[in-house]
Amino acid sequence: MQYDPIKRVLGEAFNKTPFLRRLFYHLLDLLLLRTWHIHKELRAWAKTKRQQPLQILDAGSGFGQYSYYLSGMSPKWRILAVDVKDEQIADCANFFQRIGRHNVMFRKEDLVTFQDPEAFDLVLSVDVMEHILEDVEVFRNFHASMRPGGMLLISTPSDQGGSDVHGSEESSFIEEHVRDGYNIEEIQQKLRSAGFSRTQAHYSYGAPGKISWRLSMKYPILLLGTTKLFFLLLPFYYLLVYPFCLLLNWLDTTGKHPTGTGLIVKAWK
Repeated sequence: MQYDPIKRVLGEAFNKTPFLRRLFYHLLDLLLLRTWHIHKELRAWAKTKRQQPLQILDAGSGFGQYSYYLSGMSPKWRILAVDVKDEQIADCANFFQRIGRHNVMFRKEDLVTFQDPEAFDLVLSVDVMEHILEDVEVFRNFHASMRPGGMLLISTPSDQGGSDVHGSEESSFIEEHVRDGYNIEEIQQKLRSAGFSRTQAHYSYGAPGKISWRLSMKYPILLLGTTKLFFLLLPFYYLLVYPFCLLLNWLDTTGKHPTGTGLIVKAWK
């Protein structure tokens, strides 16, 4: 199914006032397991860095929820949030201006061609690389744009059932994906070939996360794709299922998984 039309509807629904936009971000933080993993990694990275004047690239910023989170962690950080979609950039820029988050700047850029030599201490790429065919070119651009010692943090589907693909005869649950998922060794090899000196990777969306993803994301998206009337039922649906998802998300982020449908990858220049 196509995910972009559903994202557009959600954006329109929650972009009417700053309060609704903030509420939307908090709901994403609660519901999206990938956000739990990314926030955990960002908190670990930021332990000794909150008082340092750092530069951060949010590469593929989407709704802007990670730029919002990062900009609230330290007023000393400056964040450049880039995305290829005009409407996302315009919506986010308007919201951040209205709430006075002046340490974030939004700009339309294509990651296949974007470089800002040795500008960033952290590059964040959340669920972006599965949408880009020219992945090694993007990794090279990330490497060129990072300062020595900087870190790249990636969340992306794995080849162990990522994008809800479990066999060669199946296609991605999300039509906009150009690949179903990365092999854990493959993505690290590509990052090393792009110039990164060190990499780490582990699986996310293990056994607990797979169940949580189906309950909190897959089934609601399928129903929303069928009829917009399901928007009226969403609050009642989540009242029933979210207590279970909360426990499953905690188990997924605190445990180690021999396999999983997602990958959390870090690389250092």
